[in-house]
Amino acid sequence: MDKQTNDPIKQPTQPEDVSPEQKKEIKQEMREGGKHLTANPGDRISDEPESIEEKAQQVAVDTADITGDHITVPTYFVVDEPDGEQKALHHVKDADEISDVIRQARVDEDGNRIWS
Repeated sequence: MDKQTNDPIKQPTQPEDVSPEQKKEIKQEMREGGKHLTANPGDRISDEPESIEEKAQQVAVDTADITGDHITVPTYFVVDEPDGEQKALHHVKDADEISDVIRQARVDEDGNRIWS
């Protein structure tokens, strides 16, 4: 949850969730970097400090896959810690921790998350 408003953080998971500005920036960087890019623009981790809300809005992938389906992948996955805090995990750097979180998360019959 957003600490200031207590609203859940909404991450872009559908193509229409990605801001037009971010789409434009990604396309421009891909054009300029072309074949010389060593990583997708969304795979890079900024050196500048960013809030969890800013990280939550970043998109790593926003394109069609080989089947023609459009895929949108957030750069960071915001997860709730057992103590109620939130943490932004980078989809590449923190992949092992993301897998651990998925394995640990359990949901009861009321839809409440139970941590093992």
